[in-house]
Amino acid sequence: MQRRTFLSLCCVSVASLMPGQALAGAGEGKPRYAMVVDLRRCVGCQSCTVSCGAENAVPLGNFRTTVSEYALGGVPAEHRAPLVAVIPRLCNHCDKPACVPVCPVGATFKRADGLVLIDATTCIGCGFCVQACPYDARFINRETHTADKCTFCAHRTAAGLLPACVENCVGGARIFGDLRDPQSAVSKMLAAYDGKVAVLYPEKSTDPHVFYIGLSRCFTRADSIPQPLPITPLARS
Repeated sequence: MQRRTFLSLCCVSVASLMPGQALAGAGEGKPRYAMVVDLRRCVGCQSCTVSCGAENAVPLGNFRTTVSEYALGGVPAEHRAPLVAVIPRLCNHCDKPACVPVCPVGATFKRADGLVLIDATTCIGCGFCVQACPYDARFINRETHTADKCTFCAHRTAAGLLPACVENCVGGARIFGDLRDPQSAVSKMLAAYDGKVAVLYPEKSTDPHVFYIGLSRCFTRADSIPQPLPITPLARS
């Protein structure tokens, strides 16, 4: 399968709907998108972070996706490096998103294809959704003064392209596709690793659709989640 072309999407008429309703309706009859992150292949290079920032004009210091580092196993022995887990983070495009019901103006919504999006023309920048997200995947864009986050590069998927982070992952750690298509790369990956796939913070009951292979058990138990190590902001030319 060519990485750059794997989707064939059609347009729908939404002119008669309100802004949020129109955008929500745009996914009707479409696939159910999801992502698998194979942590065995992630090298923590942050190429996903850089490519996402460039593709989506993310302000410096903010991230729609990034790779966080977590120190595991307590204090390392002398002269030994700490055991570090690298976890790519992004919006989980949940089936039961905590961000949607708290939005007072209906600017945050979930499409039928599974994408959780923000209508920037309606968003008032109150930050309720930022606080509600258990994955720390949202921020207030200081340039637009609205909520911002990963969209699975909706503008790219609509054109038949993969999200920028997937296309630019040097290790091939990110797999994206349609869960409703058993022949898609993401469906095949989930089938091949049935029983070995995990999600972040399942106790939140949001039904996230970013799945991880090789995820440490401490990220699936609420009482043992390690604190992330400091992130060094990346500069973009």
